[in-house]
Amino acid sequence: MKRIHFDHIKHWIWTAILILSVVFVLIGTFEFFEFENSKFHKSLSAIGFFLQVIYFSKMFWYKNYMHWNKKGAVIRINSWIGTSFSFNQIKTTELHEKQLIIAKKNGNCMTFDLNGILASDTQKLHEIIVKNTMISTP
Repeated sequence: MKRIHFDHIKHWIWTAILILSVVFVLIGTFEFFEFENSKFHKSLSAIGFFLQVIYFSKMFWYKNYMHWNKKGAVIRINSWIGTSFSFNQIKTTELHEKQLIIAKKNGNCMTFDLNGILASDTQKLHEIIVKNTMISTP
């Protein structure tokens, strides 16, 4: 059985890495400080962009991944690309027979096939969505 990697955005280390990368890019691009080595600015900028690549590539480190905050989520299960949605757009959610079905208020429906995923991770995925949408499940 496969696991789902859950990533809640509140983790302070990833926020610090993202802020540090923006600072490096700004210092490297606008050259606020003088350095003896003129290539140091380019190096700082490159390090900043590299940190951003690491931050935004987290989704591709795992085959099954859920990334969420209080406004929305990205779910990637058994696919190369993820599906994103806002919690305030969700009308209903159902979990039955290894299928997670999310109905949006605009009438669209998203279905995730959870075959081969641990039951505890399937339940946790459903609980996160229900908790953040504050909806009743049928």
